[in-house]
Amino acid sequence: MVRIVKKATERRSEIVKTARHLFQTKEYDKTTMQDVMDILGIAKGTIYHYFKSKEELLEAVIENIVDENIEHMQLVISEMKGNALEKISILIGTGSIAENNDKVLDHLHQPGNTGMHTRLLAVALIKQAPLYAELIRQGREEGIFQTDAPLECAEFIISAIQFLTDAGIYPWTQEDLVRRARAFPGLIEAQLKAAPGSFQFMLDQN
Repeated sequence: MVRIVKKATERRSEIVKTARHLFQTKEYDKTTMQDVMDILGIAKGTIYHYFKSKEELLEAVIENIVDENIEHMQLVISEMKGNALEKISILIGTGSIAENNDKVLDHLHQPGNTGMHTRLLAVALIKQAPLYAELIRQGREEGIFQTDAPLECAEFIISAIQFLTDAGIYPWTQEDLVRRARAFPGLIEAQLKAAPGSFQFMLDQN
């Protein structure tokens, strides 16, 4: 049999893709590193060369999920027409990573996984903020927004919404979530110096 040698990046990507499928279909806790090895037909030394533990592999899967979501958001932006506010309205609806990844993300909500969950939010923030910042800059050119700090506003808004609405970080009450959801549009308008009511669509989408 001819031994197939793959490039490091290709092999790593293959391992992550397989693990992601197993974590979603078989669940993280029921998946072993041996399961991944068996599907790919690779040796123990190979998988542990790239990932020293299943937890490290999970972190790679999480980053893969975020990267895929960012690619989708970038595609949506490239195909959108309209002003910055219209684009942001559409983009907000495409920014969720939960679709088709529920079992992977459910594991992060379990006790003891707050650190990994927080890292997921941080990675999403780092990669999503520049996309929104670009739209904020467009809005500034269009006279819709007046802020002088597009990226910082994007980071501040995303991090606040993520932390204050994610029950996996803290068990917020429904009252807390509703109160914040009602306040977010006005707070965002103040940050971006946008006209009152500009972000009312956020309430209409809920």
